[in-house]
Amino acid sequence: MPVHYPFSAVLGCQADDLDDMGLALVLTTISPEIGGVLVRGEKGTAKSTAVRGLAAVLPSISVYAGDRFSIDPADPSAESPDGPFGSAAVVESRPVRLVELPVGATEDRVVGSLHLESALSRGAVEFEPGLLARAHRGLLYVDEVNLLHDHLVDLLLDAAAMGRVSVERDGVSVEHAARFVLIGTMNPEEGELRPQLLDRFGLTVEVAAPRDPALRAEVVRRRMAFDLDAPGFVERYLAAERDLTARVSTARALVGKVRLTAPGLLKIAEVCAAFEVDGLRADIVTARTAVAHAAWAGRSEVTRADIRRAALLALPHRRRRNPFDAPGLDEDLLDRILGDEELPPEPPEGGDSDEGGADDSVGLTEPDSAGPPPSGSDGSTDGDSSTDAEPPSVEPPSVEPASDDSSLVEPASAASGVETNTVTAAGAAYRPRLLTVTGLGTGRTGGRSKAIGSSGRRIGASLSTRGSLHLVETLKAAAGKQSARPRTSAKVELRIEDLRTAVREGREANLVLFCVDASGSMAARKRMAQVKAAVLSLLLDAYRRRDKVGMITFRGEGAELVLPPTGSVDLAAARLDEVPAGGRTPLAEGLLEAARVLQREHLRDPDLRPLLVVVTDGRANSKAHGKDAVRRSQQAAAYVAGLGVTTVVIDSESGPMRLGLARQLAVHLGAEHVPVAEVNAEALTSAVHGFTGTTMGRGAA
Repeated sequence: MPVHYPFSAVLGCQADDLDDMGLALVLTTISPEIGGVLVRGEKGTAKSTAVRGLAAVLPSISVYAGDRFSIDPADPSAESPDGPFGSAAVVESRPVRLVELPVGATEDRVVGSLHLESALSRGAVEFEPGLLARAHRGLLYVDEVNLLHDHLVDLLLDAAAMGRVSVERDGVSVEHAARFVLIGTMNPEEGELRPQLLDRFGLTVEVAAPRDPALRAEVVRRRMAFDLDAPGFVERYLAAERDLTARVSTARALVGKVRLTAPGLLKIAEVCAAFEVDGLRADIVTARTAVAHAAWAGRSEVTRADIRRAALLALPHRRRRNPFDAPGLDEDLLDRILGDEELPPEPPEGGDSDEGGADDSVGLTEPDSAGPPPSGSDGSTDGDSSTDAEPPSVEPPSVEPASDDSSLVEPASAASGVETNTVTAAGAAYRPRLLTVTGLGTGRTGGRSKAIGSSGRRIGASLSTRGSLHLVETLKAAAGKQSARPRTSAKVELRIEDLRTAVREGREANLVLFCVDASGSMAARKRMAQVKAAVLSLLLDAYRRRDKVGMITFRGEGAELVLPPTGSVDLAAARLDEVPAGGRTPLAEGLLEAARVLQREHLRDPDLRPLLVVVTDGRANSKAHGKDAVRRSQQAAAYVAGLGVTTVVIDSESGPMRLGLARQLAVHLGAEHVPVAEVNAEALTSAVHGFTGTTMGRGAA
């Protein structure tokens, strides 16, 4: 069994000096009803180390011997597929499990499936429990949770909401409890988390490496000591680990007795309303966290300090309206809402009795012999378990057509080669049309292009042993061979060569590489604002579809990779805001830089198919190459076309008189040509409807 780094040895995870991450992890284990923790932070900040050390400090649980589903023997209503267990059944104590859900796990491994060995060797239908069954009454940990495949996110959402898992597949029908504390860690630079799953985490904390040299040196000293002698290092922190375990046990016993008074509950509602969070889950989680914090501090009643600390952990991730909003909470505003005075006492009308319904205080965490309720289950019916959330859709910016041909004339600064940089803000985002990669891929699950993967509609079967069993095709393959096999019973004899797995067609994520013209011609009129609005809209679409994105800009005498391919659409949006416009148009350099990036990314991940989006008016001029700039751009376009990459040219040219250079560039690239006004799906749909309506009207006449 591997030796894990002690939880109390992590800087900020000592019982008497918990930082935000340590406190959030402890509180959600004291009161699992809180709904789990999401830890966001840069790489190398001990996120995974702290989570893996947490399980060791939690009190043990009682289970039936041999029960794979870990039901609570003290709960008479608990049922296990391995049961029933009589009064003579052996009960044993074991440590709380930390179950890790790998990003690349299959659906069968997560929820469980038919036990293939039993089915093929004995013809018996037996259920093999998945990771959710193992995590019952324990911790379910997902490292890099933001990279989790969408179909696994759906499974987690269902289990977290219901507290149970139902499996109806491959001739198996099983239902079992799955209540767990969901803990996820992620690096925001690798991409944001799907909104539905983000809301299921009760608490969120941001972590960063300390800037104090003394603290950094202490972290390194402890890590080197652990690597040199892990057992000895763990032994030195054993007393601190035991003290932490005892304190967690004490807080668990106290949490059901902590009183949240009516004024305290009203103050929580005021805080959540002031920060304009969606739904009521935030109010419920904040209240549960405040109660748990009071229990951790040894208090029998929730105070202003408990509410403040709870709000800082429960609200920041619920205030984001779109993926580009920065997380966080305005602490000054929070302090103004809470005020300087302690919470007032109970209203006198409620009486002093603790009996009956006269007490207005709330006991949010009554002990439940059935174990903690489902992670994230709060009784709300806001319908937020949808699995296909659309990005924010707002009205597109109105772009007036040019009344003259000034858009055809480059600013004097561009023609003269003088660099005059202007930074233009993007227009409002809108719902863009769907751009896809041609063909059928095999990349990771996403929402853009068609692909063969582990999820989606079943379109056939294969001889592969990887994936979910296609029971019908397996039996059909075996049926035709029964006459040639010795029969020992009336059962169908199955062999390994009969095995068939399902082939599914779903959608994959792609690498969307933007190559944006930032020259002086783009600075004319409102063109750059319109272009940035289109790119911003496509970035929002890429966020929803789980794509990686990268961005190249070209201006002056060269091209620059302003954002290497990443899963963080936030970074792309920030870099887009900073893109200036001015100078000449080195189109060839931009295309060649795009080719280099695409070739490098193909070596890193051959299954990640790219989509190149070139945003330009098609002009090409360069001080170094003079009149040869146009020919070079055509040669570069032909080179990119030879890579076989799906390319889209978004034509930024506007006005009544147009040169059509971007359309010519699209021909050389073998690309689809899309005028920038047609990136907006709603505007395009309205135009098509208007055209067809006019045509139908004329025909009817």
